[in-house]
Amino acid sequence: MKTLKSYHKGYINKMKKMKRTIFGVLGALVILSVFIFIKMYKSIIYPNVSTKENYSLYIYSDDEFATVKDKLYSDSIIINRRSFEWLAKKLDYPKYIKSGHYVIKNGMNNNQLLNMLRSGSQTPVKFTFNNIRTIEQLAARIDEQLEMDSLSFLNAVKSNATLKEMGFNDENAAALFIPNTYELYWNIDADEFVEKMINEYNRFWNEDRLAKAKNLNITPINVSILASIVDKETAKVSEMPRIAGVYINRLKRNWLLQADPTLIFAVGDFEIKRVLDVHKEIESPYNTYKYIGLPPGPICIPSIAAIDAVLNAERHKYFYFCAKDDLSGYHVFARNIKEHNINAEKYRKALNKKKIWK
Repeated sequence: MKTLKSYHKGYINKMKKMKRTIFGVLGALVILSVFIFIKMYKSIIYPNVSTKENYSLYIYSDDEFATVKDKLYSDSIIINRRSFEWLAKKLDYPKYIKSGHYVIKNGMNNNQLLNMLRSGSQTPVKFTFNNIRTIEQLAARIDEQLEMDSLSFLNAVKSNATLKEMGFNDENAAALFIPNTYELYWNIDADEFVEKMINEYNRFWNEDRLAKAKNLNITPINVSILASIVDKETAKVSEMPRIAGVYINRLKRNWLLQADPTLIFAVGDFEIKRVLDVHKEIESPYNTYKYIGLPPGPICIPSIAAIDAVLNAERHKYFYFCAKDDLSGYHVFARNIKEHNINAEKYRKALNKKKIWK
């Protein structure tokens, strides 16, 4: 039989062995925990974006997490995909996809990237438009550069109550838009876009411009309509005020404007280089060879230069002008029909010599 002493000694040895086992397990758990912690730490704060230049990520309103991943992965933006997806799920990002334009910078970590995407901290884009003929062409430009579709934009313009109060309608709505570069959010909706354009319009039509329009006895909308004609008469900014002066002289005399660009707009063929007598017979409110006064709307979205040319039109006694026979794009001006006919005949001969028949 074991003595009490030997039993006690065995018990102590068992306890020591158990303690060693427990400490060993605890040590292993600590090491494992440290390893997991380090791995998690790396997943959160270590750089996980590789891009030579700032990368623009566009997320559409109906995009899901899988779509966002595909966009990032297809361009090899993410270094470690597993850590990115792990943290994305931990932060519940798949439930909080926000559309927009996001600028991703080289060296960003998963936490920075996902917090930006999850919070919707997008970067505005620059939206530029100029040399636009019709509001439908503007709608197409919007469709190309922003998430908004063209039909939503056209409907928003048509249904906006403020525009109606301001005197805009289906014919003259193009006069609202001032060609420029605007900073706005890529996923701006149609109603917000129209409101922004209204604010920009009101900012453009400051006290100085309104006073000049009043002095001419022309409304801002009609200034834009006349400016659109000036814009299509010449690309030479320096002679825009003189051409505007010719049309203002005609308006004051209640003469026909006889502006060739309005005929081109009425015909709808913007490739016409030579206006013919047959064009002058077209039935349209934009035919200024038939109808006195300004047409019902702009024949293009006028440039700022053309609008200011009308507001600062030259005061002179010219009632006619035509393109120079050197085909330089400049014009010659005349006070009476006799002088004008001489100038016009020179220009016709120049076109014939170049075999420009239409």
